Amino acid sequence: MIALLKFVHIAAIAIWTAGLISLPSLYVQRAHVRDKDALYRMQRMTRFAFVALISPAAFVAVASGIGLSFLREVFSPWFSWKLAFVGLLAVFHVFSGLVVIKLFREGEVYPVWRFVVATASCCAVVLAILVLVLAKQAPDWSLPSVMSEPGGLQRLLAPINPWATP
Repeated sequence: MIALLKFVHIAAIAIWTAGLISLPSLYVQRAHVRDKDALYRMQRMTRFAFVALISPAAFVAVASGIGLSFLREVFSPWFSWKLAFVGLLAVFHVFSGLVVIKLFREGEVYPVWRFVVATASCCAVVLAILVLVLAKQAPDWSLPSVMSEPGGLQRLLAPINPWATP
């Protein structure tokens, strides 16, 4: 049972991360498409990849990971770090969805610098997850002590928060 769930989890993560890493290369091609029909085909292909392949893989990866967390002992610091990086993957996923929605409007382009940053940062997060999972050790450094105090995050972010809190 655990072996099958691990296989499903690893396969889903592979599809999810490969999709998140490869989507920016599709976005950057938007600038080179001039024909309306070709643009429509590219939009359909990009949306299909995101909606029908990458998003279901993300759901299966998270669901199977939750299932595995109930079947295995995961009360160790490296797992908390792994979940933090998986949260970053989820943020990349949301931003990719927003790009898919906005990119194919009239006159929109995806700059090359954004392609490089998005691809490199997603690869770095995936690499961090791999290192954590394979080493099963957390980094030696920890969060500042203010993060474990009640109201500490509010005090930490108060100087940069543009909205006043009553």
